[in-house]
Amino acid sequence: MSLPSKTFSAVPLSNAVDAAIDSAIASKRLVGAVVLIAQDGKFIHRRAAGLADRENQVAMKEDAIFRLASITKPFTAIAAMRVVEQGRIGLDDPITKWLPDFRPKLPDGSDAVILVRHLLSHTAGLSYGFHETDGPYAAAGVSDGLAEPGLSLAENLRRIATVPLSFAPGSAWQYSLAMDVLGGVIESETGSPLGDVIKNLITYPLGLHETAFSVRDRSRLAAAYQTAEPEPLLMPETASVPALTGSVSFAPSRIFDPNSYQSGGAGMAGTADDVLVVLEAIRKGGAPLLSEDSVNVMTVDQAGGTHQAFLPGVGFGFGWSVIVDPEAALVPFSKGTFKWGGAYGHSWFVDPVQKLTVVALTNTALEGMWGQFTIDLRDAVYSAL
Repeated sequence: MSLPSKTFSAVPLSNAVDAAIDSAIASKRLVGAVVLIAQDGKFIHRRAAGLADRENQVAMKEDAIFRLASITKPFTAIAAMRVVEQGRIGLDDPITKWLPDFRPKLPDGSDAVILVRHLLSHTAGLSYGFHETDGPYAAAGVSDGLAEPGLSLAENLRRIATVPLSFAPGSAWQYSLAMDVLGGVIESETGSPLGDVIKNLITYPLGLHETAFSVRDRSRLAAAYQTAEPEPLLMPETASVPALTGSVSFAPSRIFDPNSYQSGGAGMAGTADDVLVVLEAIRKGGAPLLSEDSVNVMTVDQAGGTHQAFLPGVGFGFGWSVIVDPEAALVPFSKGTFKWGGAYGHSWFVDPVQKLTVVALTNTALEGMWGQFTIDLRDAVYSAL
């Protein structure tokens, strides 16, 4: 499935967006990028820029495949909601219905009840290892789904469950491995690997064949780089990139290892076009994937305002953040815009008011996820609307 291009001129927007892309590449903040912008269901800008592989001087192309990292999360969330619509999973069901041995305790040692909705909204009390490099997840050997090739989901869930929750489920928000746990719920209910569920319920119904937990055409896979001075470094076999209070561990070859568990939070690879088509389906009301009622549930704050303790004016829905107060958030987005990104260097946002979907996949962590490029791109788009 592809989108048509608008027939009228979008030159001012294209010029502004290209300037943001060119600046990031010229200043060596990014190695390469694919940026797609659609409005009202039609492309108003498409561009591949820079290099997919700097060492071999391979130009970036629009059909480049990227390690998606947390752009996997929307796929997992949508798959879960499809199974919810089938009546097989309930948002208020305890996850022990499917994962009977997954019973992490509260900090005081008492029992906790994690519901499916807590996983979707990151309010389960779980965490990520990268939040605290020497923290309890690291001590337990927990994988964030980006490294540790060969680790099984069952073993990672066992390790996660040995660490106490950060808080009582539903009482606060913390970005976490919840989507990996949700992948386990989906696999248990369906009896199929998460990748097969996503293929059958999301990608194939949309006619998409490039996005999965494996790489269909390795020749199109963009190399992975990490932010450094004076220019990004090619990621080695294992890499550790500073992030907030900790560091993110990467193993770029993990995508090639069939024994690595299919991480519902970080494990997929795919193209910008595929990501945009999925997001456009949600923007337009969900068909053919979900009902409009499900989309409405996913695209409002489901974290009870707790995410705003981290980012004022920004809530968290099912699978992505949601702008609830643009003025408080100090952003040009419309109220109701939902967005997220991925640690390998990606960002995206959907502004339903403007009927706008923007996908920017890069091969440079972490600049492409939350660096100046993401701000410049956003501002370029809104300055030209």
